[in-house]
Amino acid sequence: MIRKGLVLAFFFALLSLQGIFAQRPVQGNPPTGRPIRPEREVINPEEEEEQEGRRTLLDDSTRMVYGPKTSLYFFEKDIRRNSLTLYEQDTLLDNFHNYDPVQKGGWKYQDLANIGSATKPVFYQVPELIGTTSGFHAYDLYFVDPAKRRYFDTKSPFTEMSAFFGGGNRNMLDVYFARNVNPRWNVGFDFRTERIRKTLNPDSRDDYMTEQNAYGLHTNYRSENGRYWLLGAFSRMRHLVNEIGGIIPPEVDSTSLYYTYEDAKVWLQNSQAIDLRQDYHLYHEYKLGNGLQVYHVFDRKIQKLTFLANLNTTDSSFYNSNRFQESDTTQNFHGFSEWRNELGVKGTYKGFFYNAYTKLRNARFENPFFEDGAERYNEFYIGGELIGKISDKWSLQADGEYLLTDAFRIHGKFVSPWLEAEYTKALYRPTAMQQRYFGNHFRWDNDFVNVGVDQIQGKIKLDFVKGLSLRPMLTLNRVNNYVYFDENLEVAQANGEVFMFMPGLQANAQLGKKFRLDLEVIYTELTGAASDVVRIPNWYANTRIYFDSPMFDENIFVQLGLDIRYKSSFFAEAYNPSYQQFHLQNDFNVFAYPVADLFLNFRINRTRVLFKYNHLNSGLMNNDGYFVTPDYTGYRSFLDLGITWYLFD
Repeated sequence: MIRKGLVLAFFFALLSLQGIFAQRPVQGNPPTGRPIRPEREVINPEEEEEQEGRRTLLDDSTRMVYGPKTSLYFFEKDIRRNSLTLYEQDTLLDNFHNYDPVQKGGWKYQDLANIGSATKPVFYQVPELIGTTSGFHAYDLYFVDPAKRRYFDTKSPFTEMSAFFGGGNRNMLDVYFARNVNPRWNVGFDFRTERIRKTLNPDSRDDYMTEQNAYGLHTNYRSENGRYWLLGAFSRMRHLVNEIGGIIPPEVDSTSLYYTYEDAKVWLQNSQAIDLRQDYHLYHEYKLGNGLQVYHVFDRKIQKLTFLANLNTTDSSFYNSNRFQESDTTQNFHGFSEWRNELGVKGTYKGFFYNAYTKLRNARFENPFFEDGAERYNEFYIGGELIGKISDKWSLQADGEYLLTDAFRIHGKFVSPWLEAEYTKALYRPTAMQQRYFGNHFRWDNDFVNVGVDQIQGKIKLDFVKGLSLRPMLTLNRVNNYVYFDENLEVAQANGEVFMFMPGLQANAQLGKKFRLDLEVIYTELTGAASDVVRIPNWYANTRIYFDSPMFDENIFVQLGLDIRYKSSFFAEAYNPSYQQFHLQNDFNVFAYPVADLFLNFRINRTRVLFKYNHLNSGLMNNDGYFVTPDYTGYRSFLDLGITWYLFD
């Protein structure tokens, strides 16, 4: 009855808000109703610095005024392409209520139904690196890659603080700080922590499933004459997960029931996974003259994986009968480290940006039980890029990379006011752990061939009607020699090809003056001799309908609405914690179930606040709940609270 009352109250609230504020126009929105993040391009760094030095930041009472427009940030990828863009701090409310990484990504990752748990993409993704990676990617989503972080240019000390208090004692805290030492040199740091209580079978208030501590340091420097740029960053993350193994199926234990949440019977109580990462990153460039620049990129990456399990407890029944190391304890240790150096030249000539580089990568994969020592990988790459920007709305891009002597990637992209299209062809190496692994329960030594992929993506831009934006999309994938984990939890390589036909639609609509609708729908059809080794739901949909308007003489900005997500039934991959991988299974159908979340976002000055009621439709459906992964039930109904605020002095 309480949930039904909330549903009715929500719709009455929307109707009342429409009537109260129908006469107040919405300020500053483009025809689609979606605010655009302000940005500005800096063509000449020396000229920009000189102009900023002469500019005074005064209000009508002659006080210094600092805010989002005086604390700007930028990304390394734009500097690398000679297209520096400075962004203001984000004070928008759009999607603010989706605060954890899986939610921010539009629920396009499959996890274990809790923040910080292992994840995998719902849709196939072409790897960014065609060389050998560790293969332990279950917690990539929670790590801040230094090469993709924000760098700052601030006129005053800048602090961003975010705190999220999830129902069931699921808490996150993020702090970012940056300040300019002088107009050309900025330094900063960030700190992030997670304490996420188990949603299934916690034995105390502080029985956490996930404990994360992470921090980073960053700096950027530009020489007085503007010829030299330096960006440096360091990231460290220790991500600890107390594994639960999922709910014991009722057919295994008749006293075990689904949808009992805190009272659920789970497989594991004494098993733990730890992913420790450190990444040192440096990018610097020097302008030689006549549009020619030289640059160097350095990376030092370290990843250490640990899995521990006490086999003298009931946890032992979850694992297979293999005991390759110890009979009473599982202690799996794997380490992957690499040095990467890239040296290149770049510049702009007659409207075209060009880049050519060589890259040397030395990696090491180790395990104390490898009989012949660590695996070593010495990889040498050559690559380049060409971008022609005809105007702000028309551009062509072509780039490629060759890994001597057996892997490559070529990519092309076309952008116009009405069409975006891109093509990728790649041949990439299997991961280190797919080729060789030695744990207490599994071991293998493979010689897989490289994986090949062809991908075509297209998007048509239809903005013919004011307040309505339509984006029909199409993705075509052909993947051969795909490497996966089979029903027996062993790694395998497909003999045939997988074809993925994926049409979709993105839509944004302004409904009247105060309401908006955001929609994304993707259909996936799998064919080919190896189509059964890839598991993707036929239908994916994510919809948001909400009230969006300023209130109280524009002193408060409010969004109130519903998020509804849906995936059709499919045999989703199960998760094995002992080696941190998802694997095929054919017994558990993760059935279709729409999930509705009620949210309220509002902003007062520069402070944003969210309230989110998860799984509003719980108890209103034929099923008592839903699953996101076999034996892992999704969220029950509870309330989340979050707040983000900025300090500019």
